[in-house]
Amino acid sequence: MVTLYGIKNCDTVRKARRWLEQHAIDYRFHDLRDDGLTRARLTAWVKELGWETLLNRRSTSWRQLPAAQRDGLDRATAMELMLDHPTLIKRPVLEIDKRYYLGFKEDQYSELLS
Repeated sequence: MVTLYGIKNCDTVRKARRWLEQHAIDYRFHDLRDDGLTRARLTAWVKELGWETLLNRRSTSWRQLPAAQRDGLDRATAMELMLDHPTLIKRPVLEIDKRYYLGFKEDQYSELLS
C-alpha cells in the first residue's frame, strides 16, 4: 500500500495527489494536521531521511518560531518541534513498503511506482 503524508492545502502535496490519481495509483492520504503524527512514525522518517532533510527551514511556520527555538537544534529538539508543528516537515512524504521518499518529482514517482 502507498501512503502519502502531507497537508491538504500544500501545493506540492496537491501536485503529488493529482499525479497519483492521474496514474491510477491506489493510495491513502494521511493529513498531518487532521490525522496527527506519532513519535514512532517521525522516528522512522528521521532514521531513513535524516532530521536535517525533513525540517523545512523555509516554511512560514519556521519563520514564526522564536529564535531561541530555531537556534542550536539537534535531533531531539528538532523532532519535538516537528511533533508540535507538523507544518515544519517538508512535504509530501511518500511511503511504499515501509520505505520513505521526500518531496514530489514526477520522474521519481514514475520510477518508484511503475
